Amino acid sequence: MSVDKLNSQLDYEKSKEMAKSADPAVRAKLAAQKNLPPEILYFLAEDSDAEVRRQVANNEAAPELTHSILAKDEADGVRSQLAIKIAKLLKTPAADIPEKSRQMSHDALARLAGDQITAVRRALSEAIKDIPGAPADLILQIAGDAESVVAGPVLEHSPVLSDADLVRIIEAPASEGARTYISKRKGVNEIVSEAIVATDDISAIGELLGNSSAQIQETTLDRLVDRAEEIELWQAPLVSRPSLPKTATARLAQFVAANLLDELQQRSDIDEAMKEDVKRVIRERLDGAEFALETDEEMPVAAQDFLKLAPPVSMVQRLFDSRRLNAEMISRSLDAADYSFVLAALMVNSKIDLKIVQRIFTDKSAKGIVAVCRLSGIPVGLIIKIQQRMGRVPPNDVLKPVDGDYPLSQEEAEWQIEFHAKIVDRMP
Repeated sequence: MSVDKLNSQLDYEKSKEMAKSADPAVRAKLAAQKNLPPEILYFLAEDSDAEVRRQVANNEAAPELTHSILAKDEADGVRSQLAIKIAKLLKTPAADIPEKSRQMSHDALARLAGDQITAVRRALSEAIKDIPGAPADLILQIAGDAESVVAGPVLEHSPVLSDADLVRIIEAPASEGARTYISKRKGVNEIVSEAIVATDDISAIGELLGNSSAQIQETTLDRLVDRAEEIELWQAPLVSRPSLPKTATARLAQFVAANLLDELQQRSDIDEAMKEDVKRVIRERLDGAEFALETDEEMPVAAQDFLKLAPPVSMVQRLFDSRRLNAEMISRSLDAADYSFVLAALMVNSKIDLKIVQRIFTDKSAKGIVAVCRLSGIPVGLIIKIQQRMGRVPPNDVLKPVDGDYPLSQEEAEWQIEFHAKIVDRMP
C-alpha cells in the first residue's frame, strides 16, 4: 500500500472520528473543511448543532444532496447561508454543472424563495440580484414578493428581468415601492420610463428623474417640468438631470426653491442666452433685491420673516428620506437667505420640535443655536453664519469653533435643548 493511500485512509478515519465528536466546535471546524469526503459532509448536514449545519451550508464542497436537506432546516441562519452559497454557484457556467446537480440546486433555491421567513428570502435576493445566469422563473418569483426588502434588490439590479417583465410589474406591483426600485435601475430605457410616468407614482417618478442613467423622452420631461411647481420632490432631481428640454431651465427658475437656483445657473448644457434668461427670471423673483450675506447688512423681508412662516418640513423630509439633503444644499440655502429651508433642514436632521427651534432663534440664544446645529450633524463651519444671519446673535456673543470642533459637547447640546423645551412648555 502506498504512503499517500495510507495517509488518505488515516485522514478519512480521523474525519469520521471528528464528525462524531461530542464537542460541536470540533464538528463545526470539520464541516468548514473544503477537502472532506462528500459522505461526511452529508452526515454533518443533519447534525444536531445549527452552527455545524451552517458551516455545511457554506461549504462549496458539500454535495447537492445536502441542499435539499438544508433548504428545510429549522434554523433561519442555515437556510440563509445556503441561499447565499447556491447563488454563488450559479456564477459557474451551466455547461460545467451536470444537469442533475443544477436541477437539485434550482429546487433548493425555489424552496428558499418561498421561505416563510423574510430574512431568508432577502438573503437569497441579495445574493442572486446581479447574476446574469440566474433562473428566470426564480427571479420573477422573488421580484413578485410582497415584501419590498425581498423584491427590491432583484427589481433594482437583476439583468434577467426583461422590459416586458418590468412593465408588467410597474403596472401591477406586488410590493410597496416596487416602482421606485425599478426607477433606480442602471440604464432604464424609454419604454420602462414611460410606464413609470404613466402610473403617476410621485416617489417613483422622483427617483427616475434623479437617475442620471435613465432615458426619458423630452416631451415627457416637459410635462414633468410643468407639474414640478406643485410637486417639490421633483424639483431637485430635475435641476440635476444631465440634460433638459431647451426651455425647461428658465421655467424651473420661476418656482424651484432658492437653494437650487445657483445649481440651475451653473448647468453646462445651457448657452449664454439661456443663462441670461435664467438670471432675469431669478431677478424678477427677488424683485431686484440682493441677498444679504453679511451681518451688518439689512436682511431681505423674506429672511426677516422666516420665523413667522411655516418651514417646508415636508419637502425637506422627502429630500432627507431620499438621501439628497446634504451639507452643500444647506450651505447654498444659507447663502441665498432661504432661511426657512435651513430651519426645516435643522429640524429634520436633529428631530427637534418646531416650537423649540423657533424659541431658540427668537431668543437669539447662541448656545441654543449651536446645540441645534450640533444635534443636526451639519458641518461646524456653518455655525457662525447661522448664528449671525438667522439668529442675529450680537458679534461679541457668537460662539466660534474650538480647534475645528463644536464649542459645545454632545451632552451640553442636549442640555440646551432640554432647557429651551422647558421654557416652551411653560409658555401660555
